[in-house]
Amino acid sequence: MVTTERAIPPLDADELTTLEGWLDFQRATLESKCAGLTDEQAATASVPPSPLTLTGLVQHLAEVERAWFQGTVAGRSFEPIFGPKSDPSGHEGGFELAPDATLSGALDTWRAEVVSSREAYAGRAAADTSPFMGGEVTLRWVLIHLVEEYARHNGHADLIRERIDGATGA
Repeated sequence: MVTTERAIPPLDADELTTLEGWLDFQRATLESKCAGLTDEQAATASVPPSPLTLTGLVQHLAEVERAWFQGTVAGRSFEPIFGPKSDPSGHEGGFELAPDATLSGALDTWRAEVVSSREAYAGRAAADTSPFMGGEVTLRWVLIHLVEEYARHNGHADLIRERIDGATGA
């Protein structure tokens, strides 16, 4: 498996820098799990009975980035990237693959959303709040939630990748 360079989060930094470091570490882990795969491999649901694919995970995390940073933090309206939300519970979709979906296309979209996410919270403090669910949510909470979201899905990506070609680690 080709690996993507992952910077170790800072060991002695302020809170916001530490949270950003851990989120970037998790983002790089996702990219590493996808490195060196063909579109066909990345579109393979390899852990039956789950329909999850690596391309679907990348698409989903692009939707997650958009919803939390563009929608919640920046307060902008947005449309789903990969079609209508598919989860009736209101969670971000993106898992389903269009017939012409490619891993490189999903990664390009995801990378663009990561850039937009950073722009959405640039200059904000961890304690800054945004309206959410009838109350307020801090940037700190959103960043911690995104670290958790990526870590959970990176665990899925570990299993999917191992079943595709035996690659483990990173």
